[in-house]
Amino acid sequence: MNRPLDPGSADGFRADRVLDVLIPTRNRPAELAVTLSGLAAQEGVPGFGVVVSDQSDDGPAFTHPAAATMVRALRHRGHPVLLTRRLPRRGLAEHRAYLLSASTARYVLCLDDDVWLEPGTLHRLVTAIGELGCGFVGNAVHGLSYLDDVRPETHRHYEEWIGPPTPERIRPGTPEWDRAQIHPAANLLHVTGKLDLPPGAWRAYKVSWIGGCVLYDRAKLIDSGGFDFWRRVQEKHQGEDVAAQLAVLARHGGAGVLPSGAYHLESPTTVTERDVEAWEVVLAETDAAQPA
Repeated sequence: MNRPLDPGSADGFRADRVLDVLIPTRNRPAELAVTLSGLAAQEGVPGFGVVVSDQSDDGPAFTHPAAATMVRALRHRGHPVLLTRRLPRRGLAEHRAYLLSASTARYVLCLDDDVWLEPGTLHRLVTAIGELGCGFVGNAVHGLSYLDDVRPETHRHYEEWIGPPTPERIRPGTPEWDRAQIHPAANLLHVTGKLDLPPGAWRAYKVSWIGGCVLYDRAKLIDSGGFDFWRRVQEKHQGEDVAAQLAVLARHGGAGVLPSGAYHLESPTTVTERDVEAWEVVLAETDAAQPA
């Protein structure tokens, strides 16, 4: 019998760790278990913390026996885990802002609840952001059902950083915005294969935004506004991650990291009401505030 799971306490969780992983979830017990299993197998970043915030319609996903077992496995391996509920729902950006407020770590990884990380991913990302000194680094997620769907026309959008990333003001309709075309399907796997990197090597490349697995310097994310714009967008939105990343890019720069160890589970989305793109609202406000 699966015994009751201790959720932990917010005050007890906060500590000056190197890394906390922030996971929002809703109605995805199986996917959450897989996501947590990927974290439980990570090495090279001792003692990282994990916060799971659940907005499921019924019971929280982390009480499912498979997910609960992975929570216990993480704790057994020395990783503090905080389990929370965030209801009523106020939108994706508010949920991410709440998760961010739970951490005092140097770095925070915003990880979606349908992403499995292969071993070594966290160590590579933490190493990359430490060496690059930028506002964020990320691993775009692979869709393995597209492995045989090669799209060479997207590969031209891959451009490596030479030296540390620098701040960039990126807007729709520019060549920089089109960098996102390298991320759908299995495009990045195909680019990685052509580079034939030696074991342990990685590359930083230019991005407009990355979905699913993004590691921020927490102080630089907060300096750029974090997700506090949630109060200015209606509840039924998407693109909150894009809005935050564009702000960080403009102040502190950012990069994608290749190879990516993030794999999308390709489950149906639980975000079915997407009336507004949060990044459009935030960009309109930002640009209106700029001097003519």
